[in-house]
Amino acid sequence: MNAAVAQRHAASFLPDITQNRKRHRKSFHHSWMKETLGAAVASDPSDDLLLSRADVSKFKNPLKQIVCVEMLQEGFHRSYSELFFLLTCDQNRRAATPLEEQQDKLETMRRHLSRAEQAERTSSWTVACEQRLFLGGFFSSVEDLWISLHFYHSCAEREHGGRSRPATEARVCLSEVYLQTGDVEQARQQAERCIQQVEEGGWLDSDGRPLRLRGRMVLWRIYSRMADSLLDAEDYNEALTLLHRGYSMAAASEDKQVEAEAAYRLGLTNQRAGDHNTAKQFFNMCMKIFGTLEDADGLGKSYKAMAKSLERYTHTHTHTHTHTHTHTHTHTHTHTHTHTHTHTHTHTHTHTHTHTHTHTHTHSFLLFLFLCVSASSCLL
Repeated sequence: MNAAVAQRHAASFLPDITQNRKRHRKSFHHSWMKETLGAAVASDPSDDLLLSRADVSKFKNPLKQIVCVEMLQEGFHRSYSELFFLLTCDQNRRAATPLEEQQDKLETMRRHLSRAEQAERTSSWTVACEQRLFLGGFFSSVEDLWISLHFYHSCAEREHGGRSRPATEARVCLSEVYLQTGDVEQARQQAERCIQQVEEGGWLDSDGRPLRLRGRMVLWRIYSRMADSLLDAEDYNEALTLLHRGYSMAAASEDKQVEAEAAYRLGLTNQRAGDHNTAKQFFNMCMKIFGTLEDADGLGKSYKAMAKSLERYTHTHTHTHTHTHTHTHTHTHTHTHTHTHTHTHTHTHTHTHTHTHTHTHTHSFLLFLFLCVSASSCLL
């Protein structure tokens, strides 16, 4: 009895100091243990308690070591080197759970890097690029974007297969990631290279969308983002140049919603620059498209912008009248005597009249009529 009590007290006063240290590793190895035990039982149900040395090592060794050893044992040395490089780079980047302790990500990299290396051994360059393209899309979270960029670049810039369909898709993916991270210039370069490559073939992306249309849509977003900084500096000419390029890409994307947004953006920029006539042309254009799409929100903002341009529309009439009258009179009288008189009279009269009239009309009635007609057309 006393011995049992003493044992309980000893257990409470002497906690397992390795418990916390092992708890973290155990959570990452739990699924590995289940898989390995399940495989062992399935292979030999009568001897389910006997595990191989490799199975035991999966319980004892770190996850990083297990994955790397498997790659080396399977002969994928280049894939191992690349994975080890990424894990080393990750150590100084991530404040949360290190990449080497995330089983799903490690297993995904091991699997697809090994497949890519195997495809390269048989000169299946497109297959190798597809594996890297998949990995680029797999690492889509914010903390993993640098890994995504690594795999997209390794897909798009390969010596063999660098102009294949997956490599071209990697270009447009790179432009999207760079745009997401704020590197607009890199995004522009990658999108323009994608447009150049995609003209060589009518490829579809991994989701079945035409790559050429996707590239043009991304390029429109990039040009719009580049125009923002120019508008902040009130450089309207350069901003309008970029927005016109973007509108061309949007119109060629065959997406009417994007085309309408591009026209609306051009209208706003011309309005801001004071060119209300041009602004109204683009507002009319986007209103027609929004009406066809039955986009009530798009129509609403277009009507509001059009009303603003109509209100500020200024008609300037300048009338200038100039009248100049010059009169010169000269009179000379001479006597033949020794006394000579000469009289000269010159009169010059100049009159100049200039009249300038500026009339500013706020077309209240026209504005009211326009909005009524537009609203009725929407209801139809």
